[in-house]
Amino acid sequence: MDEGPPDPLRLAADILAGEEAYLVGGTVRDELLGRPLLDIDVACAAPEQTARQFAARSGGAAFSLSAAHGGWRVVLAGGGTTVDFTPLRGGIEDDLATRDFTVNAIARPLAGGEYVDPFAGRDDLASRTVRAVTAEVFAADPLRLLRAVRFEDELGFAMERRTERLVREHAGLVTRAAGERILDVLRRLSVPGWLRTAELGLLDALGGSLELAGRADAVDTPEYRLVVFLQDALGELPISRELRRFAVALLRSEPPADGSPRAIHRFRRRTEPWALEALALHGRSDLADAVRRARATEPSEPLVRGDELGLEPGPAIGAILEAIAEERAAGTISTREEALELARRHGAR
Repeated sequence: MDEGPPDPLRLAADILAGEEAYLVGGTVRDELLGRPLLDIDVACAAPEQTARQFAARSGGAAFSLSAAHGGWRVVLAGGGTTVDFTPLRGGIEDDLATRDFTVNAIARPLAGGEYVDPFAGRDDLASRTVRAVTAEVFAADPLRLLRAVRFEDELGFAMERRTERLVREHAGLVTRAAGERILDVLRRLSVPGWLRTAELGLLDALGGSLELAGRADAVDTPEYRLVVFLQDALGELPISRELRRFAVALLRSEPPADGSPRAIHRFRRRTEPWALEALALHGRSDLADAVRRARATEPSEPLVRGDELGLEPGPAIGAILEAIAEERAAGTISTREEALELARRHGAR
């Protein structure tokens, strides 16, 4: 009988039996909040050795997170859960003193036992408070500026007064974090989370603005929100080619002049497959049904093909085919013969 994949916490405890090892960081926080444990953090003496053993016994893949820091990660089969093993240098309280917020500075012995909570993180969990462990946390790692907002947004917490003041004072440091890490946190923000970045000065530091914020709720995707709040500044981050194409399609387009088939066709030519998102960005979602109708009635085959026009390959063929497609969409032609006549008027033989 297939027993399924091993429980990662039990497996880690078995491998590290008799050694000093702790669950730390977000793992303990989420455990105390009753949230699913998708990312597990274990502090132990020998991260590489432990990660390799864990990978061998779990069927996962182990790799180094940082040669300088010494952390290792195991991605379990299926890719849904990761287990990080980080070095435990000095005592566990020394480790916790380097953490960002008190709710992430709680440890639990992997083998079981009392929580180690030197900064009263459990009290802040109970009061739903984001509190910096020290005044130096943001200078040590500027990504924590955005993480503070993310924890407010994702967990429904609120920064205490000193922490909020520190975020405002250090907002200008946010771009010093690695672009990939910045992008990862920004993708997780809801619209209220983005508005909070603006309130704290972080959005301005990232080069974004609230110019289009009134349209941010029109499409519920991380990619759309990135375009709405960062606009051209999004290009300063290490985004994928697909996200870049999406952003360019939205930001470089103009809204349709009206809802006529011709205007909708021209708009779709510039923006598909993201015409509906582009309409939302322009505040013209009233034309969404016209786009949907055009999509539903779009012919599966062209009236004529480029090799039927009697022209040498080049841009002229594309221009003629586009003119035919537009007139067909506008309803002025509908047959192959009409398409060829239009092509002749444009210079085809």
